[in-house]
Amino acid sequence: MYQQTTLSHSDTMTILNTIYEKANADNATIAVAVVDAHGELLGFIRTDGCRLSSIQIAQLKAYSAAREHIPSKELGRRSKEEGFPMTNFGELKYVTWGGGLPIRCNDEVVGAVGVSGMSEDDDIAYAEIGIQALVNS
Repeated sequence: MYQQTTLSHSDTMTILNTIYEKANADNATIAVAVVDAHGELLGFIRTDGCRLSSIQIAQLKAYSAAREHIPSKELGRRSKEEGFPMTNFGELKYVTWGGGLPIRCNDEVVGAVGVSGMSEDDDIAYAEIGIQALVNS
């Protein structure tokens, strides 16, 4: 029998609420997506004033990180440095900008978080805040 750890609704809300509270305190306009290990959406939030394009980008950053088990920015770096076009994956939904981070439990990717709406560095920092809140809960 194969057993797999999964993110719960409570886990998802811990991540979303933590990032939302930080964004609200910083007056940041962002979109945040939490996905399962397959990249399927578990939860999403968009702050007031966030650009509409950030909705899909946040979800695709999380999708990319979950599917490839690496940060979305790392996926882009590898593609560029290795000269491996992203279209070779046969997956047109991959996004290679920073802001998508895999969520690990016992060395297993159980999901990912994607943040969009600010600079790559800020998106990554917010995603890290959400994951850290889950780890500390």
